[in-house]
Amino acid sequence: MRMIFALAGFVLAALAPAGAQEWPSQKPIRILVGFGAGGGTDIVTRIVAQPLGELLGQTIVVENKAGAGSTLASNEVAKAPKDGYTAVMLSAGHTVSAAMFKSLPYDSVKDFAPVALVGDSCLVIVARKDLPANDIKGLVALAKKDPGKLNFASVGVGSTQHFSGELLNQLTGIQVQHVPYRGTPAVVTALRSGEADYAVELAQTVAGQIEAGEMKLLAVGSPQRWPTLPNAPTVAEQGVKEYAVVSWYGLAYPAGTPAAIVNKTNAAMKEVLARPAIQEQLAKVGVIAHYTTPAEFGAHLDKEVATWKSVREKANIAQN
Repeated sequence: MRMIFALAGFVLAALAPAGAQEWPSQKPIRILVGFGAGGGTDIVTRIVAQPLGELLGQTIVVENKAGAGSTLASNEVAKAPKDGYTAVMLSAGHTVSAAMFKSLPYDSVKDFAPVALVGDSCLVIVARKDLPANDIKGLVALAKKDPGKLNFASVGVGSTQHFSGELLNQLTGIQVQHVPYRGTPAVVTALRSGEADYAVELAQTVAGQIEAGEMKLLAVGSPQRWPTLPNAPTVAEQGVKEYAVVSWYGLAYPAGTPAAIVNKTNAAMKEVLARPAIQEQLAKVGVIAHYTTPAEFGAHLDKEVATWKSVREKANIAQN
């Protein structure tokens, strides 16, 4: 009789649905990237994908689904099966999009199960080389002396750089005109020619121009001094204590993904980000590894969405 029951149990196990098998045993895990190949989010994702897959015991495939400010990828993942086989690498633009779009086909926070932050990139405030100000205090004094005369450049309306510049304006009470350009090269050209007075940009995109003396580094936007720019003061150090912005990357599944899957992925990501070789690869593209728990990443998303919605409303920026 025991043999019959044992055989019956074996048959039932063999006939069990695929979802009952231990994750991730069924198929490769997809990580969607809302931008094209070669961009910051894509590079960061590919750096961590292979070692993460090795630890999880499954191949990870990175898929680029660019368009609509990364919302196409976010929407696909938000509506994907909650089985741990589809994830998205979010970036700071995800929370800016929550502020910029009148309506999205998903909730930027509630429709995602945060796994972990992966890394941060430094945003810097840089100015044309002949601007008569060498720090944030000088910039604020210059702007207040002649309201509306100065301008700041960004890579486009609704970009993280744009919103970061507006946040500085709001916290310091200065009146500065925003001028959008098509991409970082155009912003760099405008600063070098004197057409633009200052800009908020990713540190790695303007490092060469700063070193060559073609533009001034006024401050870093991070809450603490940036490891690769230890001599550059933060905006907060210069009197604007509430200012703290970084460009970030973080992994998420669709909301409702089992906690066991989220936690297993988080533990693997923690190990990946602790590896010196991975930290070195990230550093080469201007990213500092930054591990968080799922709860910490979730709190970060909440705070970022609230911040950028407030910035948009105060700046009266038209939504898309």
